[in-house]
Amino acid sequence: MTIEAAAERFLAAAGISDGTRRGYRADLEEFARWFGPDSPVEDVDVRVLADWVTELGRSRPRGRLAPATISRKLVAVRSLLRYSLGRDHVPDAPLTPKRPRRLPEAPKQNEVEEIVAALDADGPLALRNRALVELVYSAGLRSAEAVALDLGDVDFEQELVHVRQGKGSKDRVIPLGEEAAHLIARYLHEARPQLARGAENALFLSARGRRLDTSTLRRLVPHPHRLRHAFATHLLEGGADLRTIQELLGHASLSTTQMYSHVDAKRLRKVYDTAHPRS
Repeated sequence: MTIEAAAERFLAAAGISDGTRRGYRADLEEFARWFGPDSPVEDVDVRVLADWVTELGRSRPRGRLAPATISRKLVAVRSLLRYSLGRDHVPDAPLTPKRPRRLPEAPKQNEVEEIVAALDADGPLALRNRALVELVYSAGLRSAEAVALDLGDVDFEQELVHVRQGKGSKDRVIPLGEEAAHLIARYLHEARPQLARGAENALFLSARGRRLDTSTLRRLVPHPHRLRHAFATHLLEGGADLRTIQELLGHASLSTTQMYSHVDAKRLRKVYDTAHPRS
């Protein structure tokens, strides 16, 4: 069967949504034009797909197609091959370029202050919200880690926060910042008693006296993970080394933390320009 006929048969099959059919059609027609509409579908092997991916990578004069776009086109062709030839005849070699890891833009220090200040209002929930957001930033917590904190996890005497990372993961201890300590202490004395219903041990409580879920934090800060990135970025800009930041973030591998290395390079350049006589 020709690649063109196989594509038409595949696109007419039941079980494919209209949206998928429209997207796949454009990608499969593009592949058929490149490979040859009358060429047998059985001739598509890993070398053909590798050549096609290479061609896609240089198809635009002003730059390559994004890895995500190439991956989408490859998925369409592999789906066609799986339908036409069977799963065993689909080349499964990794052919698409790796997607670059994009670090979300971290808020500046004054932006974080504005985020916390914007939560300033009367009432126990407002005080809880300020304490929660301040702690997420000052301790670099994941959303799930913040809402999982229990009362005993905050040690005011030692100025530490004990973070539990889940089954099989290593717990970590993070310094408790002065501003976070102040807001949490206020929350515990002025707000939490008004929210508590029974023997709930969670640090942060909902209006019904239950443990918060992460949706509450997302309502307060649309992208709360940016606060964690700000935590790491501001530490690095202040002179902390990557290994220390790895421990504070709870990354299992230093390679994960190294996505912040561009910040370190900027800091080193600033130091160089200031200190070196030949800068």
